[in-house]
Amino acid sequence: MSVRRLAAQQPESFAFSPENLAWAQTQIAKFPAGRQASAVIPLLWRAQEQHDYWLPRAAIEYVAKMLDMPVIRVLEVATFYTMFNLSPVGRYFIQLCGTTPCRLRGADDIVAVCKSRIGEQSTVTADGMFSWLEVECLGACCNAPMVQINNDYYEDLTPESFNKLLDDLAAGRPVQKGPQNGRHASEPESAVKTLQDPALYDGSVVGAWKKRFEEEEARARQAAADKEAADRALAAQAAAEPRPGKPDATRPQQAAADTPADRVAAGKAPVAPTERAKAADPAKKLSDKPTSKLKDAKAETGKSDESKG
Repeated sequence: MSVRRLAAQQPESFAFSPENLAWAQTQIAKFPAGRQASAVIPLLWRAQEQHDYWLPRAAIEYVAKMLDMPVIRVLEVATFYTMFNLSPVGRYFIQLCGTTPCRLRGADDIVAVCKSRIGEQSTVTADGMFSWLEVECLGACCNAPMVQINNDYYEDLTPESFNKLLDDLAAGRPVQKGPQNGRHASEPESAVKTLQDPALYDGSVVGAWKKRFEEEEARARQAAADKEAADRALAAQAAAEPRPGKPDATRPQQAAADTPADRVAAGKAPVAPTERAKAADPAKKLSDKPTSKLKDAKAETGKSDESKG
């Protein structure tokens, strides 16, 4: 990692424009009290955009005061992330991807154009229009070689198309963002033939797997049809042979209750005549003596019978 330092020449002050100040206050309000430091990166980014795409010390101190943060904490963020430029850049700041895919596709030729027209890295042209820097992968490998100019990507470059792009930017002419070779995005450069092979769709590629899937689907359909037919048969049987409303005659019948209350409700005497006759029979009359005394009496009777014997 390279050492990142603030530029030697610094402006005396910095303040957000009214529009950017209102935007910054909206960003800060997104976070709860005491957590305003979470807005430090978007505020630094907006400060950089306002200040000709580079971040001076005054802007770092301004953002720290706005967020009630120590200046050193904001400085740590600004020096850690390479997206923050700590020294002046050109009006059009070119970040050139120099990793392997772009190198293989001709990034060295784009570097040569930058050196011939602008100078060495981090050099600003005399008119203040251009500066450039080689960076790590920018994630557009399918469209290599490519550069990022300010916030936009320019891809599929050749030395000729890149020189024309710089000429148009310098002259203030409109330019096309994205691929510079007629591509819409990252589709093949020649005729689009991706996924047009019929073998990808007729099952020949997957072979036995397709047959297995078809057999499993057929078994599942058959099982569903069998279950539906069985349910219909059960429903038809239930409709043809409804269950009897009363218990089956083969089951033992429980005798109806014959309580005094039931007899009174039926208009009869509370006690049945047969029960009344049983109660009047002297042989079945119950003793009013306690059970324990009856047991003692029976025991005494048994002893006397034994002595007589």
